[in-house]
Amino acid sequence: MGKRPVTVRIARWSAEHPWRAMAMWVVFVAVCIVGGNAAGLNATTGDDNIGETGRASAIIDSGNFDRVAAENILITSPSGALDLAAAREAATDAASRLGALPEVASVGEPVPSNDGTALLLPITMSGEPDTATKRVQPLLDATAAVQRDNPGVRVEQVGWQSVDKALEETLGRDFQKAEMLSLPVTLLILLVAFGALIAAGVPLLLAMSSVGAAIGLSTLASHLVPATDVTNSVILLIGLAVGVDYSLFYIRREREERAKGRAPLDAVEIAAETSGHAVVVSGIAVIISMAGLFLAGDSIFSSFAVGSILVVAVAVLGSLTVLPALLAKLGRWIDRPRVPVLWRLTARRTGPGGKHAAPRFWPAVLRPALRYPLVTLVVSVGVLGALAIPALNMKLQFPGMQDIPRTTPVMQAYDRLVAAFPNTGTSHTVAVRAPAEQAGEVRAALSSLALRAQADPLFASGGALEPQIEVSADGRVSTLDIATPYASRSDEAGQSLDRLRRDLVPAALGGVTGAEYAVGGEVAGSVDYAAHVRSKLPLVMGFVLALTFLVMALTFRSVVVALTSIALNLLSAGAAYGLVVLVFQETWAEGLLDFTSMGAVVSWLPLFLFVVLFGLSMDYHVFVVSRIREAVRRGMPNRDAVAHGITTSAGVVTSAAIVMVAVFSIFATLSTIDMKQLGVGLAAAILLDATIIRAVVLPSVMALLGNANWWAPRFLRKREDVVPVGAVEPGHEPERDLVAIR
Repeated sequence: MGKRPVTVRIARWSAEHPWRAMAMWVVFVAVCIVGGNAAGLNATTGDDNIGETGRASAIIDSGNFDRVAAENILITSPSGALDLAAAREAATDAASRLGALPEVASVGEPVPSNDGTALLLPITMSGEPDTATKRVQPLLDATAAVQRDNPGVRVEQVGWQSVDKALEETLGRDFQKAEMLSLPVTLLILLVAFGALIAAGVPLLLAMSSVGAAIGLSTLASHLVPATDVTNSVILLIGLAVGVDYSLFYIRREREERAKGRAPLDAVEIAAETSGHAVVVSGIAVIISMAGLFLAGDSIFSSFAVGSILVVAVAVLGSLTVLPALLAKLGRWIDRPRVPVLWRLTARRTGPGGKHAAPRFWPAVLRPALRYPLVTLVVSVGVLGALAIPALNMKLQFPGMQDIPRTTPVMQAYDRLVAAFPNTGTSHTVAVRAPAEQAGEVRAALSSLALRAQADPLFASGGALEPQIEVSADGRVSTLDIATPYASRSDEAGQSLDRLRRDLVPAALGGVTGAEYAVGGEVAGSVDYAAHVRSKLPLVMGFVLALTFLVMALTFRSVVVALTSIALNLLSAGAAYGLVVLVFQETWAEGLLDFTSMGAVVSWLPLFLFVVLFGLSMDYHVFVVSRIREAVRRGMPNRDAVAHGITTSAGVVTSAAIVMVAVFSIFATLSTIDMKQLGVGLAAAILLDATIIRAVVLPSVMALLGNANWWAPRFLRKREDVVPVGAVEPGHEPERDLVAIR
């Protein structure tokens, strides 16, 4: 008989000791949350020294400059020409009020714009620049007071700190909206799937407790791998998806076995040996995919990887431990209270006496794939391939200042600031490190560079705000900011960077003995990061594909199943890439999704999208193939087994996919362009996977391959797989079959 699998032994113990298992889970979650709060978050600085931008940052850091946080008070006319006298009076009032604040180190002299439309008052904040955003609110309050006392002019505060604060508030509202919408939407879908309130609530309870525990563990782990503020949102996104999925797989199988007359403990044990095993395999596949992010050599991706791996591991642990305890304790109460209409629908799907009613929809969908597999495969792959073609033209860029929603007053002020003072907008930073005795020569070269740039239409003229050369205390490091009047992600901004790096900077500094130089800045960071992602994507993909292949081959003891699983996931990922390009690099969907096209895909999205999609799509792929394999092991003909496995798993897989698509679609409604692209990409890929891939491509491939689906080299099939006691499909008597997979 052999030793029972560990999933069965854990589930059996939990089911026999439900109160202990539930108490241990509550303590575990509480310890994780309390421990995380006590430890606090160790945030990443994001300094990964990528490309020439990284070299520029390293040069600047070696100069040990005394960096300060700066803000600006912008005074303009609400309509018509600016009353310069009123503007100067407001500037004096602002200087007096803000200069008295402890958060302000100094106030500069008012600077008029070249065209006379604006007056700018520079403000230097006190304290560390890293904490300036948290201390900027008193300045904003003082600026608002100046505006109230000077109604004849428009008085606004704008700077990196005030922009960061507004962006944090916008993102905070966005994620709060996502959290508030995702929970009721998920509960509604689960109610439709189960028809009973407790059955619908259990997956949601497990998912949210897993998210809470993972957030606490992630905070603790941040002291080893620094985290970002967005990591918690990624944990929520992934945790809600996998937590609900794993519970769905488990509960559906347990209910199915109970409906056949199994005792509660036996039903839990069978669910553990079948669905529990699929959950473990799926969890390993997701963890492997997320671990690929470590190879990106990026602190943000590493933070995402840690958070995702932790929430998946916790969700798997909960599915194997506390979920069997809950099911054993609840028994038939899990089907209470019943929602009348929805319960009748689920009962109709189950049929009288616990036997499955003959499904109609899925057999009709599967019929073409099983009768004409080659034609169906060619057509479906052709459709997905056509969707993937636009991905070949994918452009990668970071979102710029122009992509931040203009619903906030500070961004409207930013636009007015850049219009009046072009030098305050997008700029490139030239960093130079040379021996101290060369400082004079470096300064002369940088001054010449600034003059040549001002004469070039790709760069902003000096105007009232002349570029300044900064020199470190030891005279070894010098920096120069060169502004461009174009938006950071525009083609012209990219051309200006290329002009600097290829022509102007080498011409000016190439003759300085011992000089090391690099060009950084916002535009350079976007260009270099896109190149970094392109270089790392093949490495990450290779790692994920290789390890996923091993897991699938060992799990199903079939090289062919492993290869087809990878091929199908690559097909759906390619189609998702193509859809993202079609939607976001073009303008036709702007009104539909309320965004302004940036003509590109966010730089970090392709890599992150790939690992998430590859991991999550394995959830129901593993579940479906497991059901097909169960039928094959009992001697069912291949095509019948394919039809049987897909139709019997259709309900739970469809419900799981709908939950994922709904949650991801909520992220597509958020205000920032990166979250919109992530939401659309994930939702589209899961939808394609749950429909075309699962109902058309998968059955046609497996029907074509026949018994070859289960081919494996000798070392993989040296053990025979034993069908677990009672793990029978509808229409089969409970018996033990010994069937070797051929």
